[in-house]
Amino acid sequence: MAEITMMRTPAETALAQAFEAARAMLPGDAQARQQAFSLFSERGLPHRRVEEFKYTDLRAALRDAAPIAPALAASEARAAADAATAFADVKAVRLTLVNGHFVPEASDLDAIPSGVEIVPLAAAMGQGHPLLGALTPVEWTKANPLYQLNAAFLTDGVLIRVPAGLVVETPLHLRILTRAAEAVSTASRVLVVLEDGASLTVLESHEGATGAGQANTVVEAVLGDRASLRHVRLDLSGPEAFAFSTLAAKIGAEARLSTINLVAGSALSRHQVYAVFDGENAHATINGAALLGGRQHADTTLLIDHAAPGGESRELFKTVLDGDATGVFQGKIIVQPRAQKTDGRMMSRALLLGEGATMNNKPELEIFADDVQCGHGATCGALDDDLLFYLMARGLPKADAESLMVQAFVGEAIEAVEHEGAREALLAVIERQLAARAG
Repeated sequence: MAEITMMRTPAETALAQAFEAARAMLPGDAQARQQAFSLFSERGLPHRRVEEFKYTDLRAALRDAAPIAPALAASEARAAADAATAFADVKAVRLTLVNGHFVPEASDLDAIPSGVEIVPLAAAMGQGHPLLGALTPVEWTKANPLYQLNAAFLTDGVLIRVPAGLVVETPLHLRILTRAAEAVSTASRVLVVLEDGASLTVLESHEGATGAGQANTVVEAVLGDRASLRHVRLDLSGPEAFAFSTLAAKIGAEARLSTINLVAGSALSRHQVYAVFDGENAHATINGAALLGGRQHADTTLLIDHAAPGGESRELFKTVLDGDATGVFQGKIIVQPRAQKTDGRMMSRALLLGEGATMNNKPELEIFADDVQCGHGATCGALDDDLLFYLMARGLPKADAESLMVQAFVGEAIEAVEHEGAREALLAVIERQLAARAG
């Protein structure tokens, strides 16, 4: 019987050529890079017959692969950082990556809190830094093609370690920026290691000034026992950009993870979350919101693995769709046999403002323990006509009334952000998006 070989697409061919040309110049373990790219090549770009990508066919969407972004001169990188707007009014320690490269000149290295260790990833790879052993803390990511592409093309990033018991009051702001005249691709990674009892807030923002750029970013977190990580991500990528992102977290006993992702940019985005409850009585709040219009496509896919007893997880995702936009939510909660007393709740809600808008929801539960409380749900609907009439009857123009209702709808997911400045910054982005729609 003849073996069937799937033809490579132009994008897959371009990726193979780019890897051959660049791998000798990229930092770190060349063998590990080759293994990552080989794993990707065996399957190629995921398509609709791959269950995890059923609603986001990257083989069809990614017509070509953009070249790897060049490192900019320090002056150009500083100019890109100066033009960034995300979380601009929030007091934070800025750590800046431009075109996938860490830029010390545009980072607040002198303001790093005492005791916190921050190392550029490329330098750490050259030195064989011990923190590199904490990379890839979640086994599930190894089967993901976007994660493997990140591992193959990884250029730079940041390693962050907070020692045991240290509570860091000032947030760290990861500014991940793209600046180029034409479409480019980037692959960067951030590792956050919180030792036992440590606490940290991380703000992550993405902004770009290119056309159809292609960004692939991974943030990994290792939370020791009783550690606390608050993570806020904001996607303000350009209107033609493809933005791929992965958050992978390993959560220790009685540790707490809170993360939210707000999508307000990108033509096509996919945000993947992998959270493993590695210790007893851990807690995770995983929220998201997306404001989509035109032909935007935003995919949120998450896997919550309760592998220890007593874990509690809460997931809430709000999607607002106008025009011909498409939203995707795929969420799976797995409760392993030993994870008794697990409490997991997951909800996706979508608000359809345009007749051509589409929302795809696929929540799942896989439960192998018998003493648990788990549930999931998904809803799609339009604005409440009665409430809209009520607001308009009290003098609000229709556009303002609709905006107020949308803000209230999305705001429920934003309320989980503990840092007041970050929360206000996200609400301001939502207000600007709605004002632009009304205008």
